[in-house]
Amino acid sequence: MSGSTLPGTGDDESPDRVVLHVDMDCFYASCERLKEPQLRGKPVVVGMGYEAGETIGAVATASYEAREYGVDSAQPISQAVERLPPVERPDLGDADTDRGHYRPVDMEFYQSVASEVKAILHDCADTVREVSVDEAYLDVTDRTSWETVGAPARASGAAEQRTLAEGLARYIRERIAREVGVPASVGVAPNMATAKIASDHDKPDGLTVVPPGQVADFLAPLPIEEIHGVGPVRAGDLREMGIETAGDLADADPRTLQDRFGDRGVELYDRARGVDDREITPRGRPKSLSRESSFAEATTDPEAKREKVSVLAAAVAERARSKDALYRTIGIKVVTTPYDVNTRAESLSGPVDDLELVEEVALSLLGEFADSEVRKLGVRVSNLSFAAGDQASLDGFESATPANSAGTPDDSEREPDETSTTESRSGQFSLGEFE
Repeated sequence: MSGSTLPGTGDDESPDRVVLHVDMDCFYASCERLKEPQLRGKPVVVGMGYEAGETIGAVATASYEAREYGVDSAQPISQAVERLPPVERPDLGDADTDRGHYRPVDMEFYQSVASEVKAILHDCADTVREVSVDEAYLDVTDRTSWETVGAPARASGAAEQRTLAEGLARYIRERIAREVGVPASVGVAPNMATAKIASDHDKPDGLTVVPPGQVADFLAPLPIEEIHGVGPVRAGDLREMGIETAGDLADADPRTLQDRFGDRGVELYDRARGVDDREITPRGRPKSLSRESSFAEATTDPEAKREKVSVLAAAVAERARSKDALYRTIGIKVVTTPYDVNTRAESLSGPVDDLELVEEVALSLLGEFADSEVRKLGVRVSNLSFAAGDQASLDGFESATPANSAGTPDDSEREPDETSTTESRSGQFSLGEFE
């Protein structure tokens, strides 16, 4: 996609990079609110171990409303839920109250929502580094610039004038909210470390812009813990040295920091001054490519569903071709009301590149849901191959066993090409998150 098709695009040839850090706000809780809109504005805790018979568990995500009651991530789940106010639950019979709004981790659904966000990010940036299910860095230097547009900045941060970069970041954030329905905070800066700090600066649903030349002034008053890479232990060590803020760290003697912390000390010194020359690099090649789209309202119209799948199939096949990728599996995702995620796939006898076949298989798989009320549809090609080689003949693809992918209930960092697997009659194929 040409940058000229996006708001906030300019022709400025400035060498200053434009880096975005996109961080989904309380992502698991936001996903639960997609399923249950009545949870909006209420304290929500997502975790494991609060079910009957479970004695050990922890909080995966706590909404901002839940944090006001002293609940935070990694807290013991029983302790966390007991801190929440009671909630009436008529379905519990005699015990008509429960503590807070607790929901068990539903990784399959979270990955499904994350895949929609990732599709937007890849559509809006040439280089995307997916850090986890709810966080990514984007290099949009070739899509926009730091050129000002003669109007006051609308975002928080150090910028006094609105920039084209702010316009692109706002477009991405608003597109995520409109098309996916979950909030994101975005930081915009000339480097990764500052963009990460900026995305945390105005949560939730924030946009913070830090232009070149203003990075050091923006960082200087921040508590030392906000420098990317400074954890609680390192912060304590720095405070023992009289270093309380990023400005203090920037003014420190780098030789002293190196003597105390080695090369890490110099790295933190540079970050406090706004110096970070790391490049944004994708983490390996993807194992699947997909496109998804929601209906304005859930529909049972077979023709509307077929039309959308045809458009998505063409888009994902073109995307695979643009990456010189062959695929061995073609699949669809169907989200039915209320928010039930269903995946189906066909395994091929070998890798192919065939736009018409993608549409044919996707429409065939869709037939199972002809009478279903559908909210969203997606088309995916997976088991990708990027090496040159002969394509398989097209007369031998076998039907996969209908399956719903199951994720791992873990909020830790995941490689972007990690997927779960489901057995098909012709072997194993990936049914991980739509990417």
